[in-house]
Amino acid sequence: MTGRIIAIAGPTISVDVRGLCLNEIVLVGSAGLTGEVVRLERERAVVQVYEETRGLAVGEPARGTASPLTARLGPGLLAGMFDGLQRPLERLLERDGPFIAGGSRCETLDERRAWEFVPLKRPGQRLLAGEIIGEVAEGVVRHLIRAPSDGEIAELSGGTFSLGAPLGRYCDGSPINACQEWPVRRPRPYLRKLPPTVPLVTGQRVVDMLYPLARGGTAIIPGGFGTGKTILEQSIAKFSDVDLVVYVGCGERGNEMAELLEEFAGILDPWSSRRLMERTIVVANTSNMPVAAREASIYTAVTMAEYFRDMGCHVLLLADSISRWAEALREISSSLEEMPGEEGYPTYLASRMAGFMERSGVVETLGGGIGSLSMILSVSPPGGDFSEPVTQACLRSAGAFLMLDSSLAHSRHFPAVNWFQSYSLYEQPMVRHFSRTVGPGWGEARLRCRQLLQREESLREVAEIVGLEGMQEADRLILHGAERIRQEFLCQNAYEPEDAFSRPESSLQRLEAILADQERLAGSMAAGATLDELLVTEGQHAAE
Repeated sequence: MTGRIIAIAGPTISVDVRGLCLNEIVLVGSAGLTGEVVRLERERAVVQVYEETRGLAVGEPARGTASPLTARLGPGLLAGMFDGLQRPLERLLERDGPFIAGGSRCETLDERRAWEFVPLKRPGQRLLAGEIIGEVAEGVVRHLIRAPSDGEIAELSGGTFSLGAPLGRYCDGSPINACQEWPVRRPRPYLRKLPPTVPLVTGQRVVDMLYPLARGGTAIIPGGFGTGKTILEQSIAKFSDVDLVVYVGCGERGNEMAELLEEFAGILDPWSSRRLMERTIVVANTSNMPVAAREASIYTAVTMAEYFRDMGCHVLLLADSISRWAEALREISSSLEEMPGEEGYPTYLASRMAGFMERSGVVETLGGGIGSLSMILSVSPPGGDFSEPVTQACLRSAGAFLMLDSSLAHSRHFPAVNWFQSYSLYEQPMVRHFSRTVGPGWGEARLRCRQLLQREESLREVAEIVGLEGMQEADRLILHGAERIRQEFLCQNAYEPEDAFSRPESSLQRLEAILADQERLAGSMAAGATLDELLVTEGQHAAE
């Protein structure tokens, strides 16, 4: 199926290729730029090109591939860095230099790298598509290899192999390969979805204690410019209790991605004491890359995340930021002259967002194991307006809302999570889990912490009017206790290794210690002492 370019409008190209299908990949121009069919008309097809179209001319050739946008899945994905089309950026740098030329092609996985294959099936056995046939050791992951189709094994041998050669063959002669191709816009199959019951430990005290997340759940982190969205996501990526992390830099600044990669390369995972990058996959589509590829980047990332979920792994997908993806969607919709919705976003923004977030969850895999895919998406509302369409579309599907407050960020409070506006729908089952596994006082300590913060909020206006000296001693004690919780418990230093990560056990101990001090001061005040006298005495003991 070949034809010619008949019209060009930025990244939107019209071609006269017959027989194309919706979402089919088309190679346009003499350079073979990658594009996707987004609309079919009577005499032409409209193609969205994912690369820079400068220099493209009407009349140049166009060719259909009879395949949608797919991700190549197999050994070698871990510790890799890819663009939105799953091109390996490190190998492109070695081959072509720092700039990606139009139409550049490079194998996603290194076919020359040697792997050690351990077969779990033997010749003569009959396989069903998706059935596990063997495994490959890849870093921290026991990489399961699945049958590409139904059939009877004619040959299957273990030992060293490379991805360029098949592992064996079926009786009909078709090869058994270690890699597979999967359309990125189609969710991968599973037996059934299960309710989330296990918490996703992030190491951030305000999150784990007050607004717990669940493995297999979804959360959004909205915040204005400078509120620390990227730093919070990177901290969660470093310290979260998961097997793998897929980090998507969607339209973010290139220097932030460079800092992330440099830091991840040198830091040790606190759970396994191995290099953090060994359990991380990075999809980089920075702000200087073609805008159209942003729309595909999160689908490429979630497909790789689902692939490892299907092995029984617990995977965390982080996207920074989903607002840039929505802006790319708006730009594509505008170029197609579709009817705009609120603030120019397409009317299908909410359904597209919900369809993406529905790919998270805890599932029973086709092999009978249990895997999970959790999502944490940062949102960048213009001017910090949380009523804008992207934030509202995310709220309809997200299970947790971690609002970042500009006033907290400007006062150097990290993470700047507003403890009155945020919420988590996973609260009750996660509190029961922590109370059972960490300590029976988890629920009570959490409740007392929130009550103390709420009482402080109600007293703050009074304190501003009459001053601390004019307040009752009991109210001053509440303000003192709430300040300690804010400064010593809710606030963490993302750049101090000893404080950047807090295990649930140490978080509970720290909070219970603050609350115990609060009770002790209240008892001493009931016996006749003043708060000032008690604080002076404590200061003297601390100095000694």
